Amino acid sequence: MGRGRAKAKQTKVARQLKYTNHNIDYDRLREELGADTRREDHYPPTPSEQESERGR
Repeated sequence: MGRGRAKAKQTKVARQLKYTNHNIDYDRLREELGADTRREDHYPPTPSEQESERGR
């Protein structure tokens, strides 16, 4: 018992998140997350990638 109020609150919040228009600026988000940068800027090459580059 006692779960009814908590479940109702969760349902209300879930509906608000689902049906509210959030107006997300995807270009700004992409810049903040660094999605426009190359992979090598964030992750060093793996050993298998290094071997394949040496073979070239």
